[in-house]
Amino acid sequence: MNHKQHRFSVFIKPIVFGIDISIIVSVIFLFPLRITNLYIFIAYSIFFWSLIAFKIGFYSIQRSTKMIGIVRLVFLQMSFYAFILYAFIGFFKQPSISRSYLAFYFGTSFALVFIFKLLTYLLLLKYRAVFKGNIRKVVVIGKNSKSNQLIKIFKERLDFGYELSKQFNTRSEGFSLDDCFNYILDHKVDKIYFSISELSNSQVNKLVSFADNNLRELKFIPDNKEVFTKKLKYEYYDYIPILSLREIPLDEPVNKIIKRVFDVVFSLLIIVFVLSWLTPLIAILIKLESKGPVFFKQYRNGFSHSEFECFKFRSMAVNENANVVQATKNDMRITKVGKFIRKTSIDELPQFFNVFLGHMSVVGPRPHMISHTTMYSKKVDKFMVRHLVKPGITGLAQVSGFRGEIETDNDIVNRVRFDIFYVENWSLLMDIKIVIQTFVNAIKGEDKAY
Repeated sequence: MNHKQHRFSVFIKPIVFGIDISIIVSVIFLFPLRITNLYIFIAYSIFFWSLIAFKIGFYSIQRSTKMIGIVRLVFLQMSFYAFILYAFIGFFKQPSISRSYLAFYFGTSFALVFIFKLLTYLLLLKYRAVFKGNIRKVVVIGKNSKSNQLIKIFKERLDFGYELSKQFNTRSEGFSLDDCFNYILDHKVDKIYFSISELSNSQVNKLVSFADNNLRELKFIPDNKEVFTKKLKYEYYDYIPILSLREIPLDEPVNKIIKRVFDVVFSLLIIVFVLSWLTPLIAILIKLESKGPVFFKQYRNGFSHSEFECFKFRSMAVNENANVVQATKNDMRITKVGKFIRKTSIDELPQFFNVFLGHMSVVGPRPHMISHTTMYSKKVDKFMVRHLVKPGITGLAQVSGFRGEIETDNDIVNRVRFDIFYVENWSLLMDIKIVIQTFVNAIKGEDKAY
């Protein structure tokens, strides 16, 4: 189920971030700043630029953001950056640094970043309006003055990049949410807008569940009714207020970069300092006990429900049910070596290659077999929300007691509950805590590590 269309835009924010970093670093070499250690200054500038951008949402620009919002963000970012630049002088004791040239550096950086930011914004507007690129297909559920105004905006503001696929009239005879759902799936619609006043509470809950389970973005057109839900975020399309149901921290470009850097560095350390010598030893032990490959490869579902080949050390005798039947306690398929590497979680270590290649993350919801994903997506409400981020080698659910075999419905329900909490509340500190707890659990041993 790969419903997302024209998704090259996922690269736009990281590219813009990279160009901004290139600007602030390159301009350093235009002026004789007389800095004692240039590399420390560069690292200092990149770190604090990224931190400021993350805090103020410098790269969190939506399609509906106005020009004045762009200007405000640039001035806010550069104001904080100016303070950080001059703090460098005292913090790193740079008496010989040229303050006048530092001012020239800041002014040039300000101008170039400002021009680039505006050009990027205007070019994207033109690209959507003129060339019909970077388009999102939407449906509107409800027919009233506000929903009609929103549709008018979609048609007039082509630079927003929204293509209306259909409007559903909830008051028409024969209206059914199931028909809406089938249409959304058949026509690969990206976003759903609905008027709260048009639907009952049960219909709203049904719509929320559908959006979660099928990875569709849901937007509310509010009225005077109260909305009982989680964190809601207001956006304005011209003067029409729109509510978003869920914010995903890892949708933010800076967060993505932070997590990816952590993944690459951590996976490289494991590959170089652990797998480089451990793999030959494990390979010999596996080969001595049973015939078959050293590595076990299995297709699993990852980010946005895409499939990838997950790597593990083979812990079972070769069998036809490996891709269908989950390992159970005292499973006869598990070899003696396999029992040891599963108990210590060594069998999972090859997945650091998946992390390095970008298929997985060090921390995230554990990926399931394709057959299990199909089964649980129908059985467990909001199961698909787990796929809004990359799967992980370890995760919050695993360190909270829900790893290994799923014996009861309660096991998978609680696993999904922890996974959704992780998706909605990610932080680098949380990742580090989970990694530490995973290491502690591996040493202590776990009941379901079989």
